[in-house]
Amino acid sequence: MPKNKLGGNKAKRAKGDQQKAKQELIFKEDGQEYGQVQRMLGNGRCEVTCFDGTKRLCHIRGKMRKKVWVNQGDIVLVSLRDFQDEKGDIIVKYTAEEARNLKNYGELPDGVKINETDMGDGDDSDDAVEFDDQQGIDIDAI
Repeated sequence: MPKNKLGGNKAKRAKGDQQKAKQELIFKEDGQEYGQVQRMLGNGRCEVTCFDGTKRLCHIRGKMRKKVWVNQGDIVLVSLRDFQDEKGDIIVKYTAEEARNLKNYGELPDGVKINETDMGDGDDSDDAVEFDDQQGIDIDAI
């Protein structure tokens, strides 16, 4: 029998920890649009607000699944479908640094928030709990 040269289960896990080499920045072409992930829906699908003003249901392409993790608030490149305008496919996920470079090149609108995980309504209250420092507790009454 040949010797196992790949290693065990731990070697397979450690394989993904290597730093990726710097790659060229991928710009959009015709039939593609930049967008920001609003919600993860499960089964490799997510709701993306594209920067052309359309909200699309997008599918993560098979080459990216289980290799590139797409999260809420990420900037992505969406491939548009000819026959369905409300659907698309995510083909590239940009890192925070790449998204900042795209913003500097003028590819992304100025109002885009990069690295924002909370895509909610925008109110900055913690959890609507208020404390009243003026009231005291009378320990003798207890």
